[in-house]
Amino acid sequence: MTDNNLPDAELDVMSILWQSGPMTVRELREKLHQQRPMTHAAVSTLLKRLQAKDIVSREKGEVGKAFIFKASVKPAATYRKIVGDLLDRVFAGSGVAMVSSMLDSKTPSIEEIDEMMEMMQELRKKKSEKPKAGSKRKKKIS
Repeated sequence: MTDNNLPDAELDVMSILWQSGPMTVRELREKLHQQRPMTHAAVSTLLKRLQAKDIVSREKGEVGKAFIFKASVKPAATYRKIVGDLLDRVFAGSGVAMVSSMLDSKTPSIEEIDEMMEMMQELRKKKSEKPKAGSKRKKKIS
């Protein structure tokens, strides 16, 4: 079971695990320190909550007593939920306004622009392949 409504502190932990991969509580606390200074016990509590939600799993480390924690779910569903909420709450459902604002706030690299262009071309292709509304033949009922 995944919970896409993660509190900010849990989302910060998940973001690090998604970006950096499996790690110990200590390593996670060190990575979190810049944006959210926390005690070892506080990070452990967050990880226990995430384990209870089946979003994080743990396994015994190779050396010592430390456990290694890793994300059990992919981030896509959480990303979609967060972006969808932002789209609705801040941009009144306008994807163009949201993307425009994102591009204004941080200019993408040439490589990122190329990647976005490929994504847009793929989206256009998918949209043009879909049958238009009303173009399906309806079965006659006798």
